[in-house]
Amino acid sequence: MNKFSLSLLLTIAASSAQAAQLTEMETRWLTAGAPVLNYAKELKLPIDIVVQPQAGPNDVPLAMGFKDGRCKLVLSMRGNPDAEAVLANVPDERKPLLIEAMTAHEVGHCWRYAQGSWHSLPAGFVEAGHEKIANPELEAISQQLRETRREEAYSDLVALAWIEQRHPQDYGYVYSWLNEVRQPVSHGSHSTIEWLKLANNASVFAGEQKPFEQAAQLWQKGLPQEQ
Repeated sequence: MNKFSLSLLLTIAASSAQAAQLTEMETRWLTAGAPVLNYAKELKLPIDIVVQPQAGPNDVPLAMGFKDGRCKLVLSMRGNPDAEAVLANVPDERKPLLIEAMTAHEVGHCWRYAQGSWHSLPAGFVEAGHEKIANPELEAISQQLRETRREEAYSDLVALAWIEQRHPQDYGYVYSWLNEVRQPVSHGSHSTIEWLKLANNASVFAGEQKPFEQAAQLWQKGLPQEQ
């Protein structure tokens, strides 16, 4: 086991005494995501790790939530038969790379939250081109969908920027996988294809900025296409 795992200096919070003992799958995922989590620690991002003792029916294996000003990286793998479905067709030797990318995606959410930018548009950017729905309830749902899609797009770009910096030789593989994962979704909360088109070449992330900053620049370029 990587020495990081139980000395993350990030909190592993458990909902039950049994959850404190990590399972083999939880250990594999946290080990694969260790470089990202250690980087987040260096940046003093307020991340706690939460292990659910029992996954809910619609829980994804790895997700970011927020509570009391802190980010909660939630592992929902116990009792979840689809926990690794997203990696079903991935060779075993490639899985740690993609888990690392997924961890970077989730940490991208925390970065936005910690910066006070969650669900907000860049300064000076005005949402345009959206025809409001007469029904207020449906309009609120539509607005929430657009806001969620933008956050997912930002974090997809963070994941790619991270891979370009840490595993440049694998950028094409991760990019193709992410496109495949996102492709079936049409106009949904995770429909980030318009942004991914902007990142089809790793050169868009050239430079020494943080992955979060590199992603933000490209993300803003994709906002007009999203309207």
